[in-house]
Amino acid sequence: MNLKIYKSLWGMTGSLEEQFAKIAEAGYEGVESAVIEISDAKKFKALLRGNNLEYIPLIYTEGINHLENFRQLVSLASTFEPKKIIAHAGRDLWSFSEQMKFFEGGLQVEKEFGIPIAHETHRRRPLFSPMNAMTLIRELPELQLNADLSHWCCVTESMLEDHAEAIELAAKRAIHIHCRVGYENGPQVSDPRAPEWAAHLTKFESWWKMIIAEHFMRGEAELTITPEYGPPSYMHTTPFENKPVADLWDVCLWSAERFRKLYASCV
Repeated sequence: MNLKIYKSLWGMTGSLEEQFAKIAEAGYEGVESAVIEISDAKKFKALLRGNNLEYIPLIYTEGINHLENFRQLVSLASTFEPKKIIAHAGRDLWSFSEQMKFFEGGLQVEKEFGIPIAHETHRRRPLFSPMNAMTLIRELPELQLNADLSHWCCVTESMLEDHAEAIELAAKRAIHIHCRVGYENGPQVSDPRAPEWAAHLTKFESWWKMIIAEHFMRGEAELTITPEYGPPSYMHTTPFENKPVADLWDVCLWSAERFRKLYASCV
């Protein structure tokens, strides 16, 4: 099984040409970004080819009819011929029956386009909490996930000590990982390299190992991950001066290399 690490464009600066060249030079296999933010698809595709990078599109449903918006966005994302799509889709405020209806429709859209779709365990969406996600996963055997467990830590104000079953189910359904370390009071630690976050990093790595193991058990050809740390104000900043407490590029690159070593230890 091959490990492929993607770099999120979130928080990157400079021209697209500069961003893609920097990502390729750093050894990433691809890029990840919101498909609706691409202003010039032809240029974007040319830069992917020119830098030998793959692309995972992110889609975000909004509006009155989320399912129709979902279909439109999957259609747009499909024009980039991605191997998979990450979806922030639906709403947490819906009733359970509304959530089920949406995902059932979404799974039909996924079949129509023939592209695996990873629904993210994200706040504001139906999979925002381990409790709600576990119920949906049980009812929807074809539902696949993008595991960003930092959100579950934030929502439950815990390191998921009481949610082992939900983590196990998520590991079985995950087809992508956002390997960001969160904590009890937020979705992103100040700097995962800092010793004060060592226990949190170890806990997250234990969950990622479960996902790696499940990929091997399923006989997957590859595992894809993104060290998706965000810029200010997602990243912590100093009071009054509002300066970021860490360098975003360095944090992501360190996290990518850390995951490569974690993966190697599991092979």
